[in-house]
Amino acid sequence: MIIFPAIDLRGGKCVRLIQGDFDKETVYSDDPQATARKWQAAGAKFLHVVDLDGARAGSPQNLDAIQKILDAVDIPIEVGGGIRTLDDMERLLTLGVRRVILGSVAVENPALVAEAVFRFGDRIVVGIDAKGGFVATHGWEKSSAVTVVELVKQIAAAGVKTIIYTDISKDGMLSGVNAAAFAELAEKSGAQIVASGGVKSIEDIRALKAVESAGVVGVIVGKAIYTGSLDLQSAIELAEA
Repeated sequence: MIIFPAIDLRGGKCVRLIQGDFDKETVYSDDPQATARKWQAAGAKFLHVVDLDGARAGSPQNLDAIQKILDAVDIPIEVGGGIRTLDDMERLLTLGVRRVILGSVAVENPALVAEAVFRFGDRIVVGIDAKGGFVATHGWEKSSAVTVVELVKQIAAAGVKTIIYTDISKDGMLSGVNAAAFAELAEKSGAQIVASGGVKSIEDIRALKAVESAGVVGVIVGKAIYTGSLDLQSAIELAEA
């Protein structure tokens, strides 16, 4: 199981939000490069980067910061936030991003997801952000009428192999994970699931590790490693055991 330290970018700074609320922001660093190097030094094998400004604007907004992160580390990174066209995807992949994460566009334009998978293969990942069983879009500020199960079936049919599933109600809350829910989604979809939202301690990593065989292949850790409630190195050692 892979641990993905999260770097959320807003205005070129490394921040964290609570439940996706842009009015509940904590700035952890004005140097995303240093943050990236810190997580790499702790043993991270892959970084998860979110362009929060991009998610709101509908197109990537923090390309300079993303480039600096790429220059700072020699581990792969994945990027999400406002990626809604093939040109956006190609621009990021050309920069050196290993995988791009499609979110809102997966709800609004499933045909584009299929085209993206055709062109870029497993470098396309879909992020499903859910609240109350329904998919949220546009930086979590809008709710759709699409259920998680419906969307999972659509994107799996389009050839997407990896899905990042975020429970918005838990994101940034340090409230613990529901490992069984992630495992159920993996089993129903046949896709590889990366869990996101609610991780607070090593016990959450242990719980997710226990359902790895169901198809939970990774977990994104954010606030917990910034506040210190989870030691990243210990989490990686457990996940890779």
